[in-house]
Amino acid sequence: MTDTLNPGTALDLARLRALHVNQPAVARRVAGLNGSRSVKKAHQAAWLVRTIQCIDLTTLAGDDTFGRVKRLCAKARAPLRRDLMDALGLNELKVGAVCVYHEMVATAVQALAGSGIPVAVVSTGFPAGQTPTETKLREIELSVAAGAREVDIVISRRHALLHDWAALYDELRAYRAACGPAHLKAILATGELQTLENVARASWVAMMAGADFIKTSTGKESVNATLDVSLVMVRAIRDYAAETGHVVGYKPAGGISTARAATQYLALMKEELGNRWLQPDLFRFGASSLLTDVERQLEHHVTGFYSAAHRHALP
Repeated sequence: MTDTLNPGTALDLARLRALHVNQPAVARRVAGLNGSRSVKKAHQAAWLVRTIQCIDLTTLAGDDTFGRVKRLCAKARAPLRRDLMDALGLNELKVGAVCVYHEMVATAVQALAGSGIPVAVVSTGFPAGQTPTETKLREIELSVAAGAREVDIVISRRHALLHDWAALYDELRAYRAACGPAHLKAILATGELQTLENVARASWVAMMAGADFIKTSTGKESVNATLDVSLVMVRAIRDYAAETGHVVGYKPAGGISTARAATQYLALMKEELGNRWLQPDLFRFGASSLLTDVERQLEHHVTGFYSAAHRHALP
């Protein structure tokens, strides 16, 4: 991830009030993405390799163990079999990051030492965010001290639902300060924000407050990443960059489990933001099972045969 942090801006309530979302236009644009994006053969393989590079390989289960996290980190270092790597002409391949709970940060940092793969941590009372502010801030500080280089925080959804944008801004500014040198990735939980205009405004507030990434979901909501909320969020990123000069990344998370779905998101980024946002420092998939299908598709590209999913199982 780029070393440059988003410094944020002052809260501009007039800019927020001016935001409106044309829902029929969003639906038409998403229908075009769903219906016309198909890549084959070598082009497909290249997109799938880029997918791997942009995955935040994640384990956020109640039964996580130190051994599971170590195995996940080994997979992050070598996400594709050596024979497939050779066939594709790849010397090195690794995922974008490994994402864990705070208790597993030190283990992941140790397991990834020397790889250049950052450890991301979910924080601030993930996934609901219903813990005291003092606890949230201390959680961030402890995770950064343990070696986390990226902090995926959850916002207090009530601020967005009540349109208390000043409260949301102040909350996120406090998180930004607690992160210090680590990158702040703001999870908006878009499936709980009710309207696309709330999604747009929450995206802007997060970026104004200094978020380095905006992220759709925790993966724990009933509705997670979708192309329509993604379109709204990436256009907010585009406009924020045009108006401020500050570049912010994007992370769809939850429910993206197939190579085809991943390709749609990559196409969205390329067409709306350009090639710069196809790099792992500005685009990530929050996923645990996506890698399995991507591996199967790449094996089919190399051998002409589909392998069983269990041959590519994650830890």
